Amino acid sequence: RPPRRFRILPRRRGRVRPRRGPGHPGGGRHRRGQAPRGTGPGEKHPRGYVPRKTRPRQKKKGTPRTKAPKTPEGATARYVEHLSTTPALQRRFAAVGHLQSGKSSLLDLLAPVPARDRRLTDTLKAERRRQMSLKSRPVSALAAPAATGKTHLLAAVDCPGHPNFLDEVVAGLAASDGAVVVVDAADGLMGSGKAAIRAAVRAGLQIVLVVNKVDRLIVELRLPPEDAYCKLLHVVEEAQGLVRSLTAKHPELTPARGNVVFASALHGWTFTAESFAEVYEDVYENLHEQPDPSDPDPSDPEETARHVLRAFAPVQRLSAAKFAQKLWGNWYVDPRSGRFTQSRAECGGDATRTFVRYILEPIYKIYSVCLGANLEDGHQDDVVGVLREKLGVFLSRGACKQMEQAGELIATVMGSFLGKGGVGLVDAIVHHIPSPARNAKLKIQRNYTGPLTSPHAQAMTSCDPSGPLMIHIVKLYPSPDGRAFSCLGRVYSGTVRVGDRVRVLGENYSLEDGEDAAAATVDGLGFPTYAAGEDPEGRQECGEAAAGCWVLMDGLDAAVAKTATVTGPDDAEAEIFAPLRFPEAGHEPVVKLAVEPLNPAELPKMVDGLRGASKSYPMCRTKVEESGEHVVYGTGELYLDCLMYDLRHVFSDIEIKVADPVVAFCETVVEISSLKCFAETPNKRNKLTFVAEPLDDGLAEQIEAGIIKLQTWDVKKTGRFFQQEHRWDLLSARSVWAFGPSPSRGPNVLLDDTLPSEVDGDLLRSCRPSIVQGFRWACREGPLCEEPVRSTKLKVLDAHLASAPILRGGGQIIPAARRAVYSSLLAAAPRLMEPVYRMELQAPGEIVPAILPLLTRRRGHVVQDAPVPGTPLVNVKAYLPVLDSFGFETDLRTFTQGQAMCFATFDHWAVVPGNPLDRSIVLHPLEPSPVQHLAREIMVKTRRRKGLSEDVSVTKFFDEGMRLQMQEMEMD
Repeated sequence: RPPRRFRILPRRRGRVRPRRGPGHPGGGRHRRGQAPRGTGPGEKHPRGYVPRKTRPRQKKKGTPRTKAPKTPEGATARYVEHLSTTPALQRRFAAVGHLQSGKSSLLDLLAPVPARDRRLTDTLKAERRRQMSLKSRPVSALAAPAATGKTHLLAAVDCPGHPNFLDEVVAGLAASDGAVVVVDAADGLMGSGKAAIRAAVRAGLQIVLVVNKVDRLIVELRLPPEDAYCKLLHVVEEAQGLVRSLTAKHPELTPARGNVVFASALHGWTFTAESFAEVYEDVYENLHEQPDPSDPDPSDPEETARHVLRAFAPVQRLSAAKFAQKLWGNWYVDPRSGRFTQSRAECGGDATRTFVRYILEPIYKIYSVCLGANLEDGHQDDVVGVLREKLGVFLSRGACKQMEQAGELIATVMGSFLGKGGVGLVDAIVHHIPSPARNAKLKIQRNYTGPLTSPHAQAMTSCDPSGPLMIHIVKLYPSPDGRAFSCLGRVYSGTVRVGDRVRVLGENYSLEDGEDAAAATVDGLGFPTYAAGEDPEGRQECGEAAAGCWVLMDGLDAAVAKTATVTGPDDAEAEIFAPLRFPEAGHEPVVKLAVEPLNPAELPKMVDGLRGASKSYPMCRTKVEESGEHVVYGTGELYLDCLMYDLRHVFSDIEIKVADPVVAFCETVVEISSLKCFAETPNKRNKLTFVAEPLDDGLAEQIEAGIIKLQTWDVKKTGRFFQQEHRWDLLSARSVWAFGPSPSRGPNVLLDDTLPSEVDGDLLRSCRPSIVQGFRWACREGPLCEEPVRSTKLKVLDAHLASAPILRGGGQIIPAARRAVYSSLLAAAPRLMEPVYRMELQAPGEIVPAILPLLTRRRGHVVQDAPVPGTPLVNVKAYLPVLDSFGFETDLRTFTQGQAMCFATFDHWAVVPGNPLDRSIVLHPLEPSPVQHLAREIMVKTRRRKGLSEDVSVTKFFDEGMRLQMQEMEMD
């Protein structure tokens, strides 16, 4: 809280007034309780002075507000470490939102050392140069809410707001108990903010909505208070509508509940409806104390504030909690009775809402006074006088001389009214985000893959510090030289100490297959803190970390690829936490880049650098093609640009050449196979017959989202789902064998459509694992250009199997099943699929018609355009193929001279126009092909890049019997 001389509090006669300067009548230094200099014996005291012993003590009316104690200054590391052992006094959340919504600046309000024109969570040089967050950054600070007065440990993850870095948002939410969604009050809820809300709801987290940059409505848009309220109402209702469309279990987002915060990170103030009502309660002594008309000194700063702001105070006696309930929505005050009512007709036609009258109008008054103040040299006395006269804020000339801009003056005045350090934000976080102990059960239910009745799950649910060690590592942070990584993990149970031997379980670990496990030693532990002074990395070393904490661990990075589970060294019963999923970003990266070192001798360094870059970026994936080409997969241009910067300057420190970015494609079918496709095993003793057809619309997305749990559901439950959701017949619904290429989330389905009268069921079941493996192998690399197969249903129609087990082993069945799947796909009108971006453009309304040709030229189309309420901008939503999106943002900004901004997020897969197997199409080099030739061109160029022949070979995928059958069909 600010010093007393800057606080706006009711004057209590038992207190000593601030010391006046020598120039003031009766001023100068004097002892407490004695008359000032210049008053001799027998003379009257100066006006307004009452000796301390003769001042009458007034009895305070109403229930006083509990004052929040100051955060312990210079809190030692031991104090923070001790507080980290109390989960009930911890709040761990992720700050998410759209780009430039003010997340980093908002978290700076919680920092122990105020930031000066710098976002403390942006510690990378690239972040400062680009002026945007590129990596999630965990921090922690001490804060005390006003209601309880207890010091809490607030730990936050500052997540990037660009759509390319949604994987960082998912990683931050995986370790958090709640989400603070920051929305720009002027721009409204944008694409990344909506994706962050979807991710938070999918993770089952509590949401606190922060409407930031409210000052833009006053200073930039210059909206009247009533219009500003309508704008804020629209933002809150838009966020609440999105949450309600996703789940009905989340509490309503409304200022009346206290889970909506209004803020201006630029000017350093935040408030909720209840915190503003408590300010009224403090200033007016429970909102109804009448002023003393015989007050001898109305120029006192504290008394002046009471006189000035009393014009906004309601007459009806209400507590702060009840008053806050009536500060949002259609609530009015009857001027005759002074009572609150929801009928505007009873109050007259010109009545204003309570939020406008009691919150926005005082804020507008403060801004109008501060923006009109002249801060130039020689006018400090005028500014001091205006502030005391109109706002009741006492500001010294020295402090006024240090202010060069009106924003500094606004921050000082608003801090004196609402409190500094994000008081309203702290209250909302403490009250509406659960502690690690209270939220542990929900986190375990959603993230832990083992049984919930096991001793490990029970210990994690109770957040037991003496239970078995269980840590979920969600993110790896490289050291400045890129040679080592610090693993950010959440301790669910047990206590980890420096020097402990632990067991690291990878993402592919299971109790049946324990290969992905390694032993390691914890070399160091640290709590994430704000970067400041001699600690540019933001880390506080500690000796141990108990259940409920976030901890940075050293020495484990060699055994961690992306995420991992850390257990005790002899714990063989623990299972892993589920790997991170990215449905908001398309599940898999869709843009790839081929890289190679400038000096071929430095190839090992580049490979090590690629391994480090893959660890640092959660969604990054690397691959070595059969041609020996190293390919890096990312979500977009900015993502790959940042990754290449780290690869060159952090992880490898070598010169690297890159090719033009290309797109990851998929293969699918659009018809049912024209004939039954069969394949024989190499020993000619087994024969498998398949047929392919398109999958139902939306089923592939449901499988990728994990809605269908084929490995855990029984046959009846699986059959019931397909019958009710997609109207499959009972036989097909209960004959689902597998998904592919991923066992749990592959967007292709394998069905057993054989007849018991024709196929021996026992023999078929014995060969089922081999057939499934061949099916997944074929789905991993399709027949057109070895790209993954998607949205396809494969049916096993017939199987002639040898009776001897040695004649139908995996070496015989797997290649035959793969060839049968390939032939059935080629006989079902195969097509290529390309990823499509959902573009969100924001530009002035007059230039929107000029933007449309830019999209049309790149095969894009607009689906919606709507004005942004309260602004001259128009929000345009469009679809644009990723293949044609490279350079679009640069062209758009150049064409509009920087007036338009665009953000792209993966939306869906679409079929590429044209037949890729049409050999009549002639491709001319250095000439753009027509749209109907695009599929053929993509297939040929992709095969060339991978070192394959230009066309698909029929002899490679079709047996001789199949080729003869196809020739007969062509002759007919």
